Amino acid sequence: MPDEISEAEAGPADILDIEVPALMDAMRVDRAIAMLTERSRSSAVAMIADGLVVVDGAVVTKASFPLLEGAHLEVALPTLEAEQVEADPTVEVDLVHVDGDLVIVSKRFDQVVHPGAGNKEGTLVSGLLALFPEIGELPGLGAGEPARPGIVHRLDKGTSGLLVVARTPDAYYSLTEQMAAHSARRLYVGLIEGHVKEEQGIVDAPISRSASSPTKMAVRPDGRDARTRYRVLARLEGPPRTIIGLELDTGRTHQIRVHMAAIGNPVVNDPKYGQRNEKRLDHDRLALHAGRLSIVHPRTGDVLTARAPWPDDLAALGGAEEAASWIDGEGV
Repeated sequence: MPDEISEAEAGPADILDIEVPALMDAMRVDRAIAMLTERSRSSAVAMIADGLVVVDGAVVTKASFPLLEGAHLEVALPTLEAEQVEADPTVEVDLVHVDGDLVIVSKRFDQVVHPGAGNKEGTLVSGLLALFPEIGELPGLGAGEPARPGIVHRLDKGTSGLLVVARTPDAYYSLTEQMAAHSARRLYVGLIEGHVKEEQGIVDAPISRSASSPTKMAVRPDGRDARTRYRVLARLEGPPRTIIGLELDTGRTHQIRVHMAAIGNPVVNDPKYGQRNEKRLDHDRLALHAGRLSIVHPRTGDVLTARAPWPDDLAALGGAEEAASWIDGEGV
């Protein structure tokens, strides 16, 4: 699945963080990673190509890079996907739309979409499989991966809102293509730190893996094109915050979070890109919500639009009417 369709934390399972020992002095980095992780050499090369390997604070770009004794090696190890996901009827699934080709759900902020690091059970996928067991057959038909059957895009654990899930191979292929082509429209509402200067604008800044941390993304000149449109919905005081409407022109990993932090207004409660180790709300949610999703229905060809209201816990802070108007309106 193309990584550009993910807004989620597609995240590594673990971080290998070591000082290079004497026996690996002058060893190729791909060989060292394979030895240290007991994964294949080709997997090590793929990690390097994905920007997941950092030596002494710099991303390594060549598999032949020679390590030096005492160097600081960091590797973000991708999750080893499970063979299959077990259905779990105890997982609550908030259904917004259901038909024979797809379902649209409103993900809760504390739900993880599919199994990953530290989240093997109780994921949204497990709940979906209990309701729609045919989703589990899709990977065997060449549509998707066993650990995330039917999933064509994702949301971070702390983000709430709309997610579309395929029920048939044809729907999977169509929805994946729409996400990759950025033709699916996704509108978000966010609560961000401070007051944005302009009433509306575009953050046009390329995003790539951070040079200082393989688990983070960053604005970098060598990154992939990334554009986020925004409009101020309401300005709050005490402390100063802004409720902002956002629309993605592209869909890079953590795009909204990275772009808002880059202009000095990180998403409230974002420990990765904002106020680290300091909760701004009474719970662990990111103050970010996917409120509207529009796709072309894979079978009928009609535009299907779903909406999920700005959550009550965030609406209580103010700007509820403006957020509702944004979700119901036309976007930027």
